[in-house]
Amino acid sequence: MDDRSLYQTILGLKAPWYVNSVEVRIEDEEVWVFLERDKQQDLVCPECGRVCPGYDRSPERRWRHLDTCQYRTVLVARIPRVQCPEHGVRQITIPWGEDRSRFTALFEATAIRLLQETTLLGLTRIMGLSWDEAEGIMRRAVARGLARREDRPVRLIGVDETSFQKRHEYVTVASDLERSCVQWVGDGRGKETLEQYWAGCSEKQKGELEQVVLDMWEPYINATTEALPDGYERIVFDHFHVVKHLNDAVDRVRRAEHRKLREMGDERLTGTKHALLKGKRRRKRQDWATIRKIRDSGLKVGRAWAIKEAALKLWTYRSVTWARKYFDHWYFWATHSRLDPIIKVAKMMKRHLKGILNYIKSGATNATAEAINSKIQEIKYCARGYRNRANFRMAIMFHCGGLEMNPC
Repeated sequence: MDDRSLYQTILGLKAPWYVNSVEVRIEDEEVWVFLERDKQQDLVCPECGRVCPGYDRSPERRWRHLDTCQYRTVLVARIPRVQCPEHGVRQITIPWGEDRSRFTALFEATAIRLLQETTLLGLTRIMGLSWDEAEGIMRRAVARGLARREDRPVRLIGVDETSFQKRHEYVTVASDLERSCVQWVGDGRGKETLEQYWAGCSEKQKGELEQVVLDMWEPYINATTEALPDGYERIVFDHFHVVKHLNDAVDRVRRAEHRKLREMGDERLTGTKHALLKGKRRRKRQDWATIRKIRDSGLKVGRAWAIKEAALKLWTYRSVTWARKYFDHWYFWATHSRLDPIIKVAKMMKRHLKGILNYIKSGATNATAEAINSKIQEIKYCARGYRNRANFRMAIMFHCGGLEMNPC
């Protein structure tokens, strides 16, 4: 088999394209493969598929292909253009790559697989690319994947923020909780940010949506209730975030009481934070001993802990009616506790009780969104941060968007 037949076979070229010649440039460690098209074959418009007369040929173009042994491989060809009566002058499609790309489809597919395992910097080192070339491959992959994304129904959406940089800079992430993938990323975490997501959803998509899982962040709540006519009926407040508010209230009571006790030389609350804030399944024997000692001492933090633990029973109910009755009983206890942090959280839960009780109907949580956020933070750490939000959004969609990104 001669060199032309070899490259004709390994490139998978079929008529009317063929390998005209192969040139090995030993000094540059490159193999140049020159491609031609049979001039007797009809030319068709890439838009409508109509047979059209030829217009001209492009200047000589080059595409980087996968290396041949240790030699960089370059495909070289001039691409015909047609004069379509409907679409005007158009360049015909080529079987080895996409329009306006400097790489073959197989090269880009390999680069995409590598990018899923490493960083942009790692890709530049492995495949001998510049930073802009590697970033361009990622950008085209994301654009390709978003264009192919099916107009499939999304039943469960989780909305959460994740940090972009220090100084409280965030992006908002909307995730498909059933498919465990990111649907959309927006800058900031204000009401106007989430409004952009809802504005991009069709009425059909909004109608198919069953539940929106949020934390109790007012801008997200307001944007959702304004975008969806029955938004409050579909909002579910994530159990994790409600418990976090309760734990924060207990800790504020503990810190205030600890300061007063230390002024009197009493160190009873030193080192008790983690025992009080741990979940039931994570508590060890010494944690239970610490908690019993605090409760038996009559300290305020012991009462705050008991109120917090009682609130957790709310999520064990399977009847909304009985859950509401239990909450009313708990709410009276919490608001008459004379513990300001506990009272504040209890009133917040009262304002958002509808969304909390919606959990009993759906069982939806933001656990999947939290897992995605952990992956996003890992991506950010591996990249050592991002220069701008656009690059950060692109990386999130590349790694977490569940997109079909390979070239055709």
